Amino acid sequence: MELGLRDTVALVTGGSEGIGKAAAAELAREGARVAICARRADVLEAAAAEVRTAGGGDVLAVPADVRKPEELARCVETVRETFGPITRLVNNAGTSAAGPFESVGDEDWYADLDLKLMAAIRTTRLIVPQMREAGGGRIVNITNIGAKQPGARSLPTSVSRAAGIALTKALSKELARDQILVNTVCIGLVKSAQLERRAVASFPDLPLDQAWARLGENVPLGRVAEASEVGALIAFLCSARAAYITGVAINFDGGSSGVV
Repeated sequence: MELGLRDTVALVTGGSEGIGKAAAAELAREGARVAICARRADVLEAAAAEVRTAGGGDVLAVPADVRKPEELARCVETVRETFGPITRLVNNAGTSAAGPFESVGDEDWYADLDLKLMAAIRTTRLIVPQMREAGGGRIVNITNIGAKQPGARSLPTSVSRAAGIALTKALSKELARDQILVNTVCIGLVKSAQLERRAVASFPDLPLDQAWARLGENVPLGRVAEASEVGALIAFLCSARAAYITGVAINFDGGSSGVV
């Protein structure tokens, strides 16, 4: 299926590993000119080289810490100068942070909201004018299923991700007149460096493939998702084929969530 992404310009935050790298690879494979940003320059450049080798075209690595407004602004300007106006944005930067309420201090709350919510707000604020100038665009925010169905000991992540869903809905209504579509993908278990560490810690005596299998036992579909699978969904939401989809939160969880 032709997705109509050729020569569009995309920025993927948290693009050095896992979901971010997979999304960048799918966008590049569809002909988009893709920039990825993350903090570690060496890991980021290795990811860009991997995407290029796998068949992607123009892939630009721009080191930046999305928690630092000046670095983020410099990143966005570098992408614009290199590729042109950004019309596809994937807000993917974030880590998992979950614990019982009384163990989470103020600094933990501030840090989590800064990385997962405020970084998306800052990046979107910088790029919306470019999208408006270009006549439209797509924004995909990566959240998780705990945002819809928070569990015990899920703080602060479940709250910051719930805020990401609210941001998605509000922006979808405000930006619709500009043909800027905003959606979120609520992930469950998807293979990534973070989840690999969890699998190894949970099943230290098992080879990684068996640890993945054990981790996926409670998923209705019986397995952990490949990052490339969610990358394909993100690329679709960024595409011309998704021209009438905005303001939705799509569960990508193999059926795990108890809510739609």
